[in-house]
Amino acid sequence: MITVIAAIAKNNALGKNNDLIWHLPADLKRFKKVTSGHYILMGRNTFESIGKPLPNRTTIIITRNKNYFKEGCLIANSLEKAIELAKDEEQIFIIGGAQIYKETIAKDLADQLDITLVHKEFDADVYFPEIDLQKWKIVAREDFKADEKNEYEYSFLSYQKI
Repeated sequence: MITVIAAIAKNNALGKNNDLIWHLPADLKRFKKVTSGHYILMGRNTFESIGKPLPNRTTIIITRNKNYFKEGCLIANSLEKAIELAKDEEQIFIIGGAQIYKETIAKDLADQLDITLVHKEFDADVYFPEIDLQKWKIVAREDFKADEKNEYEYSFLSYQKI
């Protein structure tokens, strides 16, 4: 099972200057809970923005740089090779960035989308691809109001491939 997991704004904004635009502790807590114990695949820029392998997860970094190395991480030179490295895993998470999301969805590699939708539009320099509702259906949704810890209203949306 391959799941794309992302936090996106109403206008599909993902980030700016290789960083997140908003801070939603509830989303970070959920991300940790959902991905712990699994393989996480990401592009090099996403890894560089995080800065280190995340605890209790196997990190696979996708980069065209054949000499790239990071202690504690696996390296793959393509999305397909990254998936191949994790092939024995029951659950694989694609965690970004924009190019990796776009490629995963364009090549129809994902089984699920696990989306945190932030109910606001943001100025960004990277965006999540449009979710084609002819190919994906929402199977679960939880809505939350802004509170003292989470500045924006948000929803957790789970999509399954139709």
